[in-house]
Amino acid sequence: MASRQGPGPVPGHPQKHDPAWKHVQILSMNGERRKLKCIYCGKIFQGGGIHRIKEHLAGQKGNASRCPRVLPEVQLLMRESLEGSLVKRKKKQKLVEEVGSLNPTPICMVDTFANQGEMETGLQLLVDGLDPTSALPIKKEEEGDAKTSEKRKRGRPKLTSPPPPLPAPHPLPMITDADTVGRVDSGLSKAKDQMLKDQANMAVGRFLYDAGIPLDAVNSVYFQRMVDALVSAGPGLEGPTYHDLRGSILKNSIEEANNILEQYKVMWGRTGCSIVADEWTTLNGRVLINFLIYCPEGTMFLKSVDASDIVESADALYELLKQVVEEVGIKNVIQVITNNAEIHVIAGKRLTETFPTMFWTPCTARCVNFMLEEFEKIQKISATIDHAQAITRFIYNHSMVLNMMRKFTDGKELLLPSISRAATNFFALHNMVALKDNLKAMFASQEWVDCQYSKSRGGIVASGLVVSDPFWSQCTTIVNLTEPLLRVLKMVNSDERPAMGYIFESMYRVKEAIKNELKSKAEYMLYWNIIDSQWDSLIHRPLHAAGFFLNPQFFYSIKGEVHNEIMSGVLDCIERLVPDTKVQDKINKELSSYKNAAGDFGRKIADRARYSLPPADWWSTYGGSCPNLTRLAIRILSQTCSASGFHRDHIPLEQIHSQIKNRLEHQRLKDLVFVQYNLRLQERRCKKELSDPIAFDKMDILEGWVMEELSEGEGDLDLGWTALDQPVATGANLASANDEDPVGLVSGYEDEEIYTGGKDEMGGEDDGRI
Repeated sequence: MASRQGPGPVPGHPQKHDPAWKHVQILSMNGERRKLKCIYCGKIFQGGGIHRIKEHLAGQKGNASRCPRVLPEVQLLMRESLEGSLVKRKKKQKLVEEVGSLNPTPICMVDTFANQGEMETGLQLLVDGLDPTSALPIKKEEEGDAKTSEKRKRGRPKLTSPPPPLPAPHPLPMITDADTVGRVDSGLSKAKDQMLKDQANMAVGRFLYDAGIPLDAVNSVYFQRMVDALVSAGPGLEGPTYHDLRGSILKNSIEEANNILEQYKVMWGRTGCSIVADEWTTLNGRVLINFLIYCPEGTMFLKSVDASDIVESADALYELLKQVVEEVGIKNVIQVITNNAEIHVIAGKRLTETFPTMFWTPCTARCVNFMLEEFEKIQKISATIDHAQAITRFIYNHSMVLNMMRKFTDGKELLLPSISRAATNFFALHNMVALKDNLKAMFASQEWVDCQYSKSRGGIVASGLVVSDPFWSQCTTIVNLTEPLLRVLKMVNSDERPAMGYIFESMYRVKEAIKNELKSKAEYMLYWNIIDSQWDSLIHRPLHAAGFFLNPQFFYSIKGEVHNEIMSGVLDCIERLVPDTKVQDKINKELSSYKNAAGDFGRKIADRARYSLPPADWWSTYGGSCPNLTRLAIRILSQTCSASGFHRDHIPLEQIHSQIKNRLEHQRLKDLVFVQYNLRLQERRCKKELSDPIAFDKMDILEGWVMEELSEGEGDLDLGWTALDQPVATGANLASANDEDPVGLVSGYEDEEIYTGGKDEMGGEDDGRI
């Protein structure tokens, strides 16, 4: 009967330290020739030694078939061992040559070693067999099976004469396995690192694909933190179970979110807060309102309400808003921001009557987006957008052309999704104008001439538009008209700084930029009327005027007297936000110090800080002599202007309003939404939005720019998405909302026509005649 020896090194074998011995079984068949068996696939080897087994486990082409069941980490180890053996052989061969140069070794001796079954063994005999006290090499007898030893002895050619004596060699460094491995080429280490990274990335990909998790989940700031935590824990970490995630981990996350909420509440007492009612309609037609609380420290999700039956009734909407204000605490609330629909206007007016120490404000972002939508309907603008879309549809539907475009733009994208379709259209025009020279260079290059699409119908249309000066002239005009509005949109949706101190100035600059671009009153009044339809009736509120007045950067830029509508807004805020008449009188006295830049307000350091410090911080630093005015200024300048821009994707808000529910599970789901939404809000400031314009989850907002009907036969030429170069940059975006000058203009505020909206003293439009 055959006796079996388990996996492990063979005692007394010259290669007993080779890692491959741990992955084979040695079979002795009643004195017959020894056989080696792979412990993974069971394949039996009757010859070839451990090197053949190693090739089998490493999956490399050689004298053995590849093992189909070997573990990835074992396969990697075997490959490293094979590569290391090759390096060792080269080093030892070099050593042989060095020894031979002192006294050449007879050819028969070299042949003896060359005919060994294992070259490493022969080299080891030569190097390790040198006795410093003897002229002859010391022969090493292999231990192990007697028959195998005899076969090897018979296989060696006899020396016809004793080898000539060697001179005493110079001292040679001892060569050990550790020494050899330590000097392995760094490329092997890099290859190992890349292989491990590829395996980890594949594991992440399989998890996301199997679980159906949106691929942009890796954009979360928590993703890399999770990876780092797993790596720190080391191999063998047992991940959380399904019940852990629904139980203890969720419980701890709720506690963590509530602790943050308590920290924010402390800030509410100093800066005040804004209640934001983010209203949206689900795919099923259900109207939901998510209530969030904003302060400069951060935004916190409070709760979600199914308002499908409420939004049709001003009374019901008022009661809902009143309940939320009381929950937050009226002493903390500066304003409630909602949609700008008529029902909201009525409910907001009633709310301010019930709570006379706060304001109701419509969402600025929605109003600005409405302006952009109306601009888009103007014939010249809509025609230009259609032409621009013809260019991008062609580029983004052919991999060769898209790769070419990314090459000529250094990886910058022409398209980036924004918060609305109208904003996306104008952002795209801005990016295209910024990359105009790159596009012209591409379509004028030899690479484009040689491209198979240069003669296609789409290619001819796109290249013709790109080289057209009238097309670019019209694009530039539209960019100059809309860029200030786009900056306003970015500013009010930014978490970098509260927008209240900037919105009035920004809207003034928007109208000024349009007037400077078009010159003719008949032309710029078309755009002004669109702006004023929203600005005069909805956006322009006392808080906005007061924010402008209390922002030292803008206030001290005014030449002459402050415009009456600005001063009226300041007085409205004093009377409403400060109910104590004695404090009102103190604020009124302190206003003169601010207007005249008296005391600390007039310091040179305070003058310089007007442009470097956020307005609320400026007041906190230099307003010590006017404590009452300073407290009011900080509370006004610490507010936002928008109720949109909060990402709700992949949060199960609809599920918590489902009629089919278990009481316990429903509460758990609400807590899960509470945690998810607040984690999303906390990451907004540090999250980098990375996306691909042709990603399917962006198609709804970029539809006109990337979707086309495939021309007959044209698609057969394309290589498909697998030939695409990976996007590497985000595009030529507008300047950040952190810019000191939100719209890039630096003139004063003396244009009376902007304040009056182009109306004469009798209330009609000036026809431009003297």
